[in-house]
Amino acid sequence: MQGPIWTVPNQITLLRLGFLPFFLILISYEQYRWALLVLVAAGLSDGIDGLLARKLNQRSPLGAYLDPIADKLLLSSSFIILAFKQKLAWWLTIIVLSRDVLILMVAVVILLISGYRPFPPSIYGKLTTALQILLVFMVVLSAAYPHPAFTAVNRFLIYAVTGLTVFSAFHYSFTTSRRLSSS
Repeated sequence: MQGPIWTVPNQITLLRLGFLPFFLILISYEQYRWALLVLVAAGLSDGIDGLLARKLNQRSPLGAYLDPIADKLLLSSSFIILAFKQKLAWWLTIIVLSRDVLILMVAVVILLISGYRPFPPSIYGKLTTALQILLVFMVVLSAAYPHPAFTAVNRFLIYAVTGLTVFSAFHYSFTTSRRLSSS
């Protein structure tokens, strides 16, 4: 296939999706050091695909959808598998997943009712995602290389992720409803 679908950034994003089963399998078997390596590789590929899309002018509609989907799949499945392995609390996993489901439901309802398309992420949404990624990284790092300092960092990150996740969900709902009522 030719065209904008098979751009180098999109291929790297698909590779990142390919890392996901290996990451989950490694966590399942408590191979945290290898899982950390796969997680770092996935993170680097995320940065590289975005950089290449800009530098090579290879942004595509598929990439605009595929990249955040890859991020959400990695994050959501990470929270779930880490909760199953009792490395993260279920209450936190439920909050994180509920926010994503809320945002998805709001987007679908708006698309079906009004055809409104743009759903730009807010600074709070981006910060929430960044903190969630950092938390997953730190939890896997502390499972791979236990250290008392990691426990304190993880505790702080858990509270920060919880607060920001809840805040960004309300912020997203409020700004979206305000944007819709003004148009």
